Amino acid sequence: MIRKGLLRMRCPFCGAANSSVKDSRPSDDDSVIRRRRACESCGSRFTTFERVQLREITVIKRDGRQVAFDREKLIRSVKIATRKRGVGADQIDHMVDRLLHRLDASGENEIASAVIGEMVMEELAKLDLVSYIRFASVYRDFRDVRDFGRLIAALTPATVTFPPSPPPQEDRRDAE
Repeated sequence: MIRKGLLRMRCPFCGAANSSVKDSRPSDDDSVIRRRRACESCGSRFTTFERVQLREITVIKRDGRQVAFDREKLIRSVKIATRKRGVGADQIDHMVDRLLHRLDASGENEIASAVIGEMVMEELAKLDLVSYIRFASVYRDFRDVRDFGRLIAALTPATVTFPPSPPPQEDRRDAE
């Protein structure tokens, strides 16, 4: 029997099966509950996050393998693409949440990795174009600079505004 406040959660430090919840807080958008826990055996403290899992999604890889969808793997990939771009962790979480809702709304339990990759690129294009290009270069396995050029050329002018080019500088040799 589990007493109130004592929930079964394996301690990451000693492996004991019981820990007590010391504090619970919802996230800003109420999509996640953050729980601070203390291990009953070793006394270590750790944090867990609880979120609603809408459906078990299986990802069909390009080689035909089937793997369980891994939210954290997706977040890591997006973080790599957005590194040093001023995109916050909360923006990434919201983006991944939107993507997961779209996947769930599709009603499919098995989804090709190519479909997920294209959805990620759509979301990144709305968030940050440099991150979009970074992600696309890895996802689409760019081989040379022409691949980058084709992707950039495919971007519509409505979605991309470039700063004006600086005026050309005079060649000093001509002035002498």
